Amino acid sequence: MTKRFVCISLFLLYLFCAGLQSPALAFTGEQQLFNEAWQVVSQSYVDNSFNHQDWRAMRREVLAQPLNDSQQTYAAIQKMLHSLDDPFTRFLPPAQYESLQTSTAGELTGVGLQITRNSDAEPIEVISPIEGSPAAAADLQPADQILQIDQTQTKDLTLDQSAELMRGPVGSRVILKVRRPDLDKILEVGLTRDRIAINPVKSELKVQPDGSQVGYIRLRQFNANATREMEMAIRDLQRQGVIGYVLDLRNNPGGLLQAGVEIARLWLDPGPIVYTVDRQGIQGSFDAQASALTHTPLVVLVNRGSASASEILAGALQDTGRAQLIGEQTFGKGSIQSLFDLSDGSGLAVTIARYETPNHRNINKVGIKPDQIVKQSPITASQVATDVDAQYQAAVDVLRQPSAIASAA
Repeated sequence: MTKRFVCISLFLLYLFCAGLQSPALAFTGEQQLFNEAWQVVSQSYVDNSFNHQDWRAMRREVLAQPLNDSQQTYAAIQKMLHSLDDPFTRFLPPAQYESLQTSTAGELTGVGLQITRNSDAEPIEVISPIEGSPAAAADLQPADQILQIDQTQTKDLTLDQSAELMRGPVGSRVILKVRRPDLDKILEVGLTRDRIAINPVKSELKVQPDGSQVGYIRLRQFNANATREMEMAIRDLQRQGVIGYVLDLRNNPGGLLQAGVEIARLWLDPGPIVYTVDRQGIQGSFDAQASALTHTPLVVLVNRGSASASEILAGALQDTGRAQLIGEQTFGKGSIQSLFDLSDGSGLAVTIARYETPNHRNINKVGIKPDQIVKQSPITASQVATDVDAQYQAAVDVLRQPSAIASAA
């Protein structure tokens, strides 16, 4: 009798443990999708206090309720992520997730705005318009606040819902209501959506009045093509005998972390580029491991629209003494996100770490202060890197100083 009781007890214990290991067996398809998202955040999110809340209790509460369709499931996932109070950790339905992946590959359809929101209580803000886009042609500017998209007020929308509303078929129209803080003025801006080819690098040989040559490189975005195009631009300008480079990161909202690291390696000798700090406080690093492609003097232009991977690159070049930074304080995004596929084609962008510059500066919500602060009045795209571009002219003046020219010899 005792033996039989022990066997039954062991069998029940086995069933109990098996149930713990495979909870999805009792879930509906929608519950499984929610649980999948919960597991991703549980295992990856940078803050293991989950904004000081009981993360397991949240899961139990949601799974105790029926999730009848994908819209209910998506709403539950979004509510879960909202509780983290992190605008960069977000859920993307299938169409939005595909669009995000496409944009980092170098294509985009819409109005061409990079946007952010610091908290739910604050308005959606422009990081920068993409050069050559309808938004840039309409002179939308960094720090502009988007209050309304067509008839929908953005205070009722998530960041990605706002982005989705601004996307649409090529040739279709969208009306934005925009507040420009420095003018205390509300504008109504009509835009025609278009296909935006994101060619990340523009380079040009600039001949100065004294005959010296400066290599100007504008980096618009850190996408999958950026490193290759940057290397080609440097090699081409180097062959032409430039006395120095101006690397323009103004209004560059970032993109792929790996592209930022790889581009830094083109300019830096062996040493740290960026440190990452995960949820356990464990520090890793991305390093330059070979000699720089060039040691010719370098000045970097930054402004409020320089964010994320732009700040990783600018911080590395400044901390190592490889370049002087000129312009205005950068945006201040010091966290790293990773994309995670979900089984129905949707996805998550999850903050997995924060980063520090080589001198261990945490620039999140602070930004990077340039070595030389130069204010810039608004100019058109055609006036960038010309005589009316005060920040560019300041960079050229630095490169033409005798000390800079001597260091290139």
